[in-house]
Amino acid sequence: MELTIYAPGLLLPASVLADTVFDLSTEALPLLLGRGQRHHEDRDWLARAFSTPKPLPAAALRIVGAGETASGQWLCLDPVHWQVSREGVTLASASLDADEAAALIEAIQPVFADWGTLSATQPTHWHLQLSRSLLLETRCLPDSIGQPVDPALPGGLDGPAWRRLIAEAQTILHAHPVNQRREATQRLAINSLWPWGMGALPTPSTLHCDYQVIWSNDALFAGLAAQCNIACIPPPDRYQPATGSVLCHFDQLADPARNLNAMTWRLALLELDEHWILPAIAALKRGECRALRVVGTHLHGDAHATVFSLVRGNLWRFWRRTGQLTELA
Repeated sequence: MELTIYAPGLLLPASVLADTVFDLSTEALPLLLGRGQRHHEDRDWLARAFSTPKPLPAAALRIVGAGETASGQWLCLDPVHWQVSREGVTLASASLDADEAAALIEAIQPVFADWGTLSATQPTHWHLQLSRSLLLETRCLPDSIGQPVDPALPGGLDGPAWRRLIAEAQTILHAHPVNQRREATQRLAINSLWPWGMGALPTPSTLHCDYQVIWSNDALFAGLAAQCNIACIPPPDRYQPATGSVLCHFDQLADPARNLNAMTWRLALLELDEHWILPAIAALKRGECRALRVVGTHLHGDAHATVFSLVRGNLWRFWRRTGQLTELA
């Protein structure tokens, strides 16, 4: 078995990391950090791992991951909340149910009718099937949550027209009864849309996959698995032996990292250490696991990825000091 753990949000800004981990004790991460190897990659590690276009065509992949077909060009147009404060406007995610999503989509579909047809595979996963060419520069939604909204996005040749369309949709959303009910019950209003993840579904012949199975509940990962003709199953709650090479999506760190929620991030880090990395290292020692890789990403500022890797021989580097959690920056 070879295990790769993809952990968005594992890396925090150095300015907050020291105070977050100063009294945190973990058993396995120091071994990985001190005796393993590491290298840095850009934010598109997942696209590189599967040889897909950059950025990932998330819309088409999510549709296939939901068990539907995705011919042509697609664009994610996800419902979001713009949080307005004295410091500016930041992006927040918001949950909604299927009936709310259907009502809002029906209301704003005419705004985008000249560009395509709007639909949803999940209440928070909205997709526009494009009926014409679109030249748009966008930013990945998972990397944008909790960040200031750039008024120049979406950009590109069609950016100005699309910023006007989104402003028109915002007016409709603001007055919609769904949002009036949400605000009356202290729920975040769905007051904007976020375009991203545009592109066509990559053909299986263009993809390269080193994994035999993916452990994830995310539709995008399910789409990647479907295109690579491998299984995608819900992840177990802790490390377990498997055959071949496994990609595990550990997403418990992502939300607290975006929101800089130190306590929740610490608890998720302890779960990663105790339930995944520690038993994986024990399997390395027994020869049951050939390699462990942990791919951590930043969700603030410089959204790069760092790959930490460990093989059995690394464990006997007794002359190397164990690492410090402050290296997760």
